[in-house]
Amino acid sequence: MDFRPKKLAEKYGLSASTLRNYEAKGLMPPADRSANGYRMYTERHEAYLACIQAMASAFGMEVTSEVMHCLGRNDLDDALWIVRDKEVMLHREKASLDQLVQELKSYSEGSHTYGFSRHFSIHEVSRLTGAPKSAIRYWEKSGLFSAERDPDNKYRLYNEAHLFKIRMIQVLQSSVYSEETVNLKQSIAILELENSEHVIRISESIRAHLHQTIKLQMRALYFLYRLIQTLEFKQ
Repeated sequence: MDFRPKKLAEKYGLSASTLRNYEAKGLMPPADRSANGYRMYTERHEAYLACIQAMASAFGMEVTSEVMHCLGRNDLDDALWIVRDKEVMLHREKASLDQLVQELKSYSEGSHTYGFSRHFSIHEVSRLTGAPKSAIRYWEKSGLFSAERDPDNKYRLYNEAHLFKIRMIQVLQSSVYSEETVNLKQSIAILELENSEHVIRISESIRAHLHQTIKLQMRALYFLYRLIQTLEFKQ
């Protein structure tokens, strides 16, 4: 079955120019041409387009582009490992969130107390959280938190609340940019660690987001598998 550009684009809520853009960027094969020179897309093109849309929602356009380029080079193994790396990253973020929730519950139950009086340098924060110093500065500049300054040397001073916020932000680092992720980060920015109920609510919202993400990833893998079945790879 052949599709004219407009028909195929409308089926997926896109414009014909977007299809041409995908072709130009090597995300899908060039369209066939009719006798009068018009672009004609096939069922294989539709499989590419369905896969691109499903993967973009789950993994983001950058990862999707990498995978499509690998398929275009007949590098199926590389494409699959790129996807698996992102799946593993999501699993790690879920584990990190679970650990955070356990710590928060310990604080709320009174078995641990907050150490707001203790201060950390940016080097210590980077070591304790694993976040690059450049990322910490960027998140602060973006308004996700604000550190005090040492009155003597003007160096940034962070406390335990900053550590928790940074760890919560890290849980969302591989998430596809969306209005939801923006809202979650804004919620992290305004949370007060002393308000345990508020922190737990935000944590549960992040957990729900991760649950939705893994569902989107599974859907994307279905469309990726379907596309792979239409292609012939040299082993």
